[in-house]
Amino acid sequence: MALKKNNLVVKKNILNELRANNMTLQELRFFSIYLSRINPNDIETRVVRFPLEDFRLIMELGRLNIEYLKNTTNSLLGKIINIPLESGGYEAFQVFKRCKVFLENEIWYIEIDAHDQALPLMFDFKEKYFSYKLWNTLKLKSSNQIRMYEILKQYEKIGYRIMTVDYLKMQLGIGEKEYQRFNNLVYRVIEPCKKALEENTDIKFTYEPYGAKGKFGKILELKFNIFKNNCYQDQLTLDEFIEEQKKIEIHPEDEKRESTEISRYDSRISFMQEACNNEFSKEEIIVLYNAAHKILPDSDFHDDLTLFHFFKDKYDELNMRSKKSNIKYRFNYLKKIFDAEI
Repeated sequence: MALKKNNLVVKKNILNELRANNMTLQELRFFSIYLSRINPNDIETRVVRFPLEDFRLIMELGRLNIEYLKNTTNSLLGKIINIPLESGGYEAFQVFKRCKVFLENEIWYIEIDAHDQALPLMFDFKEKYFSYKLWNTLKLKSSNQIRMYEILKQYEKIGYRIMTVDYLKMQLGIGEKEYQRFNNLVYRVIEPCKKALEENTDIKFTYEPYGAKGKFGKILELKFNIFKNNCYQDQLTLDEFIEEQKKIEIHPEDEKRESTEISRYDSRISFMQEACNNEFSKEEIIVLYNAAHKILPDSDFHDDLTLFHFFKDKYDELNMRSKKSNIKYRFNYLKKIFDAEI
């Protein structure tokens, strides 16, 4: 099933307070996409599946690198939420429990399921939640911008939000020792977020110092005034965003096309090195790459994941044969395995 238009993200407030430390732009987008695909009133929708190609375009990936996907999804599966208890303690558990990338009817899909203990945070809640259309986060280009949008969107109906500078940094995933000078935080983080939200989302904001100041007039707290925004550049549906990404790939400027093609070629060679456990040099992989082009139909050769698994299958065959007999020149033997299919 393709990603639907106007996907609505419904997020419980306590889930939105999940600390963003070490959460990348890709992980935040992945999480938002998951929330936009479930029905919070139907727990049977907890398992979400969508085409991997849609994911690639949304995430603006130049290619589908299986190791990169593993790192991204493994990191997401490792995200922990801490729920404070009335006793002063806390309960901790994972947000997700399973992710699967698989081939079905010649199409690659990605599938993810929520952890059982996280289900009450995503389903059947009646209060203390907010919602937004997924398009609001599609054009934001940093994790700071997505998190700034979410933590302010949560308070849109109130019209303002007051936060300490330390709490704001925590919510944006900024380390305690980063941007210790307030002016640096403003210049590097707050102002870029302000511009990005006004250009790309349905809210905008102003901000001002609030409350008492610290030693030497240090600003400790900020008040964010939140307004409805009708001046954003585009209100893209998810399908339209995907189509826009395709056009960028198909019709780039000449100079950009040349650079992209070179980058994609180098990237694919590196990807095939990974399929062979990085055992062989770039030059050796290029020899195998050219052989694979003669073996595979164009549709398979130009699909990164299919090509990756082709290389991996041949490499696994090499390792299997190595267990039965001592193979001294492993690259030469692997080349013979390839050549046998030409």
